[in-house]
Amino acid sequence: MAELILALPSKGRLKDQCEAWLARHGLVLRQTGGERGYSATLDGFDDVQVRLASAGDIGKALLAGEIHLGVTGEDIVREASDEVDLRLTIVARLGFGRADVVVAVPNGWIDVETMADLAEVATDIRRQTGRRFRIATKFTRLTAQFMRDHHVVDHRIIDSAGATEGAPGAGIADAIVDITTSGATLAANALKILDDGIILKSESCLMRSDLAPWSEESRHAARRLMERLKILSDT
Repeated sequence: MAELILALPSKGRLKDQCEAWLARHGLVLRQTGGERGYSATLDGFDDVQVRLASAGDIGKALLAGEIHLGVTGEDIVREASDEVDLRLTIVARLGFGRADVVVAVPNGWIDVETMADLAEVATDIRRQTGRRFRIATKFTRLTAQFMRDHHVVDHRIIDSAGATEGAPGAGIADAIVDITTSGATLAANALKILDDGIILKSESCLMRSDLAPWSEESRHAARRLMERLKILSDT
């Protein structure tokens, strides 16, 4: 019977990168139920139950204590909860799935290079038009906190359902907060990242839920797994 629940990405590039990471340490992931199955096994680790899920669902499960370990992006858990550091521990940063959550404005705003400049623009727009500065994003929690930290008070966050980078060009928003790897998509949409506008430098991480029901057996399984992965852990 499996004592430890480990969740890994179920599809796409992150799944491939996770499998390659495991393989480098001699661990073979065997998906059960065919390619569309949502469970797997690790050779030599009968006490580990592997669940395959979306990165978002893995983040939620970690924060809720429904799994012991999981691989997902730091941006996902930081956006999902403001109690991340109370609920889970980042055991290892894995070096793939890298992306930055950034504040970007139109290239034409030549006098806007910093968050202080952005705060001034937001105040000016409110004074001159009566409306609040609009920021389109899918990262509403991270954006709200970052704006508070940088004293951008005259703003309104628009929950972006589509391609966020197109919002300023479409007249839907004045600026955006989005995730980027190379900046190429932002540049293609005539947007620039503010000098101090990096909210989070994210990557895929192995995370431990501190709310999960940790038994001596599950801790033992985790320690064996960490040893194989060459990860120092206090589990």
